[in-house]
Amino acid sequence: MISSQAVALHFPARPTRRILAPVAQVTIRPLTVADRGTAVDVINTAARWYSDFLPPDELHDPEMTAAQWDDEARRLSWYGGFLDGTLVAVMGFEYSRDAALLRHAYILPEHQHHGIGLRLAEHLESVARREGAARGVRRIIVGTYARNYKARGALEKAGYRLSADSGAILREYYAIPEDRLRASVTYEKPA
Repeated sequence: MISSQAVALHFPARPTRRILAPVAQVTIRPLTVADRGTAVDVINTAARWYSDFLPPDELHDPEMTAAQWDDEARRLSWYGGFLDGTLVAVMGFEYSRDAALLRHAYILPEHQHHGIGLRLAEHLESVARREGAARGVRRIIVGTYARNYKARGALEKAGYRLSADSGAILREYYAIPEDRLRASVTYEKPA
């Protein structure tokens, strides 16, 4: 027989994600060789959390060296997000065939969840649409680690959709090590 008395059920509290206030003013500009040291520091600091989801044999420490930054700069353009003159976010922009690639997106942990990465991505999307039409750019592609739930959530919120065949996209558009390719997915949206 079922009692008509109300029974109190206790569930553990759901973790709440703190929503932080958006940043009022982010200055976005191309990075130069003079920004390299600070940019590499931002990349390596932001990448430390990869240890939360990558197996130890897939971690790279440092994530990027100054020489690697220079190598990447030969084929892509680096952009930065600045707050009060301080670099807090880095992202690369590269044209490849019929696509614009947003690459190497890193935001310092204390500046995440303020919309800085979104503003930087939107700026580069606008560059892709404005300049990419003459290059035949049809889509914007972003690659990330499959286990990087922070990036994947942000990409989905920004209107990106998981590519039907990430492996094929990565092989066609990116020059990345095989271990990174196996651990990654791509998202895209029309240009």
